[in-house]
Parts: sequence; C-alpha cells; structure tokens
Amino acid sequence: MLDVFKSYYGPVLKTFAALPGQGQDALAKDFLELFERFNRSNDGTLVAPSEYLEVVVVKG
Repeated sequence: MLDVFKSYYGPVLKTFAALPGQGQDALAKDFLELFERFNRSNDGTLVAPSEYLEVVVVKG
C-alpha cells in the first residue's frame, strides 16, 4: 500500500519527493505504523476502515 501511495497519490508522492533520504525513511516508517495500527486483516493484506462522502448533483 505504501508503494501505491508513493507512486500514485499526489500529495504523498510530492511529499516523498520533497524530502531527503532520511526524511523519506521516517515518513515511510510512520505510514507503515499507521497501516499496521488500523489493519483489521491478519493474512498479509490491508483491510482498514474508511469513510467517504458521496455527493450526487442532479441538474433540473
């Protein structure tokens, strides 16, 4: 999941690109700890709770 965030999620991609090597390592460690804390799976996959807002606009 970290590779996906670092490669495709703009804000995380840009943050990693702006940090020196040690900063990138520290941020990666923080992300991995965050994923581990919220992961509800125990089979090597990531299952984490999330919320989202869906807005549907109908032009009338």
